[in-house]
Amino acid sequence: MSDPKSVITLLHGAGGAYMHNLIKEYFLQLYDGFGEVGLNVLDDAAVINGIVLTTDSYTVRPIFFKGGDIGKLSVSGTVNDISMMGGDPIALSLAVVIEEGFPKSDLAKIVESIKRTAEDAGVHIVTGDTKVMERGSLDKIVINTSGIGVASDALEYNFKVLSRTRSVKYKWLVPMNIKDGDKIIVSGTIGDHAIAILSSREGIEFESNVVSDVAPLNKMIKAVLEVGGVADAKDPTRGGLADLLNDWADKSGLGIYIRESEIPVKEEVSSAVEFLGLDLLELGNEGKAVLAVSPEMARDVLDALHKTPWGKDATIIGDVRKDMEGVILETVVGGKRLVTRPTGDPVPRIC
Repeated sequence: MSDPKSVITLLHGAGGAYMHNLIKEYFLQLYDGFGEVGLNVLDDAAVINGIVLTTDSYTVRPIFFKGGDIGKLSVSGTVNDISMMGGDPIALSLAVVIEEGFPKSDLAKIVESIKRTAEDAGVHIVTGDTKVMERGSLDKIVINTSGIGVASDALEYNFKVLSRTRSVKYKWLVPMNIKDGDKIIVSGTIGDHAIAILSSREGIEFESNVVSDVAPLNKMIKAVLEVGGVADAKDPTRGGLADLLNDWADKSGLGIYIRESEIPVKEEVSSAVEFLGLDLLELGNEGKAVLAVSPEMARDVLDALHKTPWGKDATIIGDVRKDMEGVILETVVGGKRLVTRPTGDPVPRIC
């Protein structure tokens, strides 16, 4: 087994503690002070002169899975990274690295999926790049999408509402806006994507057909911004809820208290997690958002989520507290446990 102290391992790309430490040790030194929201924030997007910019590479295995494929995933993931900053996504680039011998019929399916998902999100594919590598030097196909977006009237209104109850330094959705008392909302059931990937990859059939939740969420996020009071938003992808909430706690300097009984999860996903011995909070998702919302607006935001197709199962799962540190989970039996940042994703290559 490779030593993660001396070489790069799969743990370093899994969204947990190893990946965060790698980024801080090597890549954070590239920060030179540029950007309204710059590299130092270590978020999924940056803001430069009012433009939201993000980039992401997709290596999911298998490339076709229950509920989606690498094409739908690549567009949705990049659209969501822009949206979670509060940007209105406009255009994407598309870079594709293909293994020699890859079937053209599969490429046609992926391109059609990219086109359909971009149309659903209302974004445009405007430029790209194509490379082919020797047979055996790549696992089928890798896709990189970069995207740009701009602030919308909905974002401006959101912070107008939020500013009634607090001083706001960043007029973008970032963890530094989170304050004591904010409610934590999850837009829907968690763990769907990771379990769908496992099912497709390993051929495990659960009692019901679990499908990925992968979807572009920009229209849902715009709907809640039009209500106002959202301090931050983020999608719980690699590392799941556990990584996301620990990131918020670290960057806000506040504690987060969540209740296991309030976390929405499909019964078949819960059964699969128990059967496989996984931690639900560490599983990646590709069509869910977590919101930190001012307590005055939390119920209105929840109502707005319920009116969208992507947020009908949204639930308030906890709140932000200044009198504690880290992330604490109240279990279904009334106990409490510390939720730490995962070492890595228990299901690698889910995105």
